[in-house]
Amino acid sequence: MASTQYTDGRQESRVENYTKFWQKDLGKEGEADNQNRVESYTDVVNGYYDGATELYEYGWAQSFHFSRFYKGEAFAASLARHEHYLAAQMSLRPGMRVLDVGCGVGGPAREIARFADVNIVGLNNNDFQIQRARKYTKRAGLEGQVTFAKGDFMKLSEQFGENSFDAVYAIEATVHAPTWEGVYGEIMKVLKPGGVFGVYEWCMTDTWDPSIPAHKELAHAIEFGNGIPEMRPLKQAREAMVNVGFTIEHDEDLADRPDIVPWYYPLEGDIFKAQTAWDYFTVWRMSWSGKLVSHTAIRFMEGLGLLPKGTYDVGESLKVAADALVKGGQTKLFTPMYLAICRKPAQSE
Repeated sequence: MASTQYTDGRQESRVENYTKFWQKDLGKEGEADNQNRVESYTDVVNGYYDGATELYEYGWAQSFHFSRFYKGEAFAASLARHEHYLAAQMSLRPGMRVLDVGCGVGGPAREIARFADVNIVGLNNNDFQIQRARKYTKRAGLEGQVTFAKGDFMKLSEQFGENSFDAVYAIEATVHAPTWEGVYGEIMKVLKPGGVFGVYEWCMTDTWDPSIPAHKELAHAIEFGNGIPEMRPLKQAREAMVNVGFTIEHDEDLADRPDIVPWYYPLEGDIFKAQTAWDYFTVWRMSWSGKLVSHTAIRFMEGLGLLPKGTYDVGESLKVAADALVKGGQTKLFTPMYLAICRKPAQSE
């Protein structure tokens, strides 16, 4: 039976097959399951985002990432500040040509383009997200400054050529790569000599021990709920950057900062923790009643054929994600904000 191809780029078979990449009991996950997801990373990631993108936009924002919070800081302000901080740490300057690797629907690209006055190319391998990114960018009047291209971040040099960007950044995106060496190596190639790479990486922290069953199951829950082929420890990310030739100028786990308000607080769904009146709506969407409303609506719309089959199951995986991410944050076993600022050598050795 042929798969339904939606005009917006979504493919029903990818959404419907997404959850089949994991065992129903995540405690029974084995190395063969991991390897299958790594080898099929394009299908894993696209199946997830075909089903989850609209849920992200409804429940979170057009910027699909986490951020630190100051006491009393609004949710939207925190997201923007997180993006500005990366741009500032990278020392982006007006007129630079910048690549956003794994750009989602373009929220960070639009924000950084305004903030730093740079020209950004957003790369994404998901047709649905690219269509939405272009629509939102045109609506913002930024289509002359922010453009989007479909492509595989494991083949950047084939698509753009070597030494073609002044700077490259990735915000919680390269965790979807089958290997960090592979994607970081491609980023190295497309950067001009002396160019800068900035990243917020998702990692299991160095206190995570895969030999402990509860730790391993937590990693699998994060993978399952977020379209990630394989979670890896922070030290591997650092080693991969060095192995491909980058000089790390600064790196730190921002989740280790002694913040009064934790980065994961919106996921807890406790409306009494909302920091502004508008944020009550964001936090409520993560509460049990908010999830009940949204997931009931998803089931109804899927039944009517308004959403691809499997969207409800992807939505259910997001519930697993929320619980696992909160637990990972509370136990300090996971971070969504390992920050690294890296430099390509000015001249080839």
